[in-house]
Amino acid sequence: MIAFPPAFHDDSEYFGEPARLERLSSAAHILAIDDEPLNVELVKMLLARAGFTNVSGLTDARQVEAFITSTPPDLVLLDVHMPERDGFDVLDALAPLIHADRLPVIVVTGDDSSDVRRQALTRGARDFVTKPFDFTEIAIRVRNQLETRLLFHDLRKQNRSLRDSVRGRTLELESARIEMIERLAMASEYRDDSTNNHNTRVGRIISTLATAMGRSPSDADLLARASALHDVGKIGIPDALLRKPGPLTSLEAQVMQSHTTIGARILGGSDMPLLRLASTIALTHHERWDGSGYPRGLKGHDIPLPGRMVAIADAFDAMTTDRPYRQGRTPEMAIAAIEEERGRQFDGDIVDALMACDRETLSAGPSLPTPLP
Repeated sequence: MIAFPPAFHDDSEYFGEPARLERLSSAAHILAIDDEPLNVELVKMLLARAGFTNVSGLTDARQVEAFITSTPPDLVLLDVHMPERDGFDVLDALAPLIHADRLPVIVVTGDDSSDVRRQALTRGARDFVTKPFDFTEIAIRVRNQLETRLLFHDLRKQNRSLRDSVRGRTLELESARIEMIERLAMASEYRDDSTNNHNTRVGRIISTLATAMGRSPSDADLLARASALHDVGKIGIPDALLRKPGPLTSLEAQVMQSHTTIGARILGGSDMPLLRLASTIALTHHERWDGSGYPRGLKGHDIPLPGRMVAIADAFDAMTTDRPYRQGRTPEMAIAAIEEERGRQFDGDIVDALMACDRETLSAGPSLPTPLP
């Protein structure tokens, strides 16, 4: 298929602006196709009198594709009966521009039979004029067809501008949502001073882990953002428990464990995929592969995959981070400890993915997920 260049390169955004319609006479490129050179010259002369100064002629219809590719017209005046190639075949060649770009074609012929008229209009001609034609009539028809096409291009330009505006507003809204979510994750971290950017590190580890498991970059980014909210439920836990230096009593442990259900309630009920995923992670990241975890005691593959992944990332970061009461382990030591819990606390397939991850990437400093476009 021929790649036709676009026409009407006017930059004005005003739909049907009168000044633009007046400029049609000098701006519009009209192409007259007729095998008789005298007919072409007559059309050019008559249109020039009406103010249409940019008129080209073509007497060999076999050159239509090459001519239009280099010099796209805004309107075509086409004869039907021509040697070598008739007007119907030319209409078929112009079909991409007729249908996609609303190129108006006016058939000008001495054959006024109903069959010719029907074929011409069926193949995409916008109007039909018989010879000999009235000069004033054809000038009016040309102007009307050009105005219609100009308005179509104005409308298409406005639609494109509207789509771009909506797309921009959507990205702006999505960016605002992401920022609010990240600040919510920061707020939960401020409640627990000892974690020291734990949520951000877990997000980075999850991104690395997801990539090792063959997930797409967009999936890895979504998991990273959602997993950073895994402990958001700690907002609802009393400070006395969060900062208690010694071991928790059985009752205190139950209250602490409730941060999973609190987080799920905070994040749940949204139609936003990120928040739905974050709610699932908040609820299930303390479940264990053998069913001894909390809050629901889920077992094996009944635990959602994101929850199983965050369970490992959470444990890895906890082991490798310095705390006031102990020094953090090396990545190798943490991975060895996690491997020992294969089939008990952790999903063995995800343990394998963790072992395949680059150690430096796993233990790198905090970083944010990929920014929005």
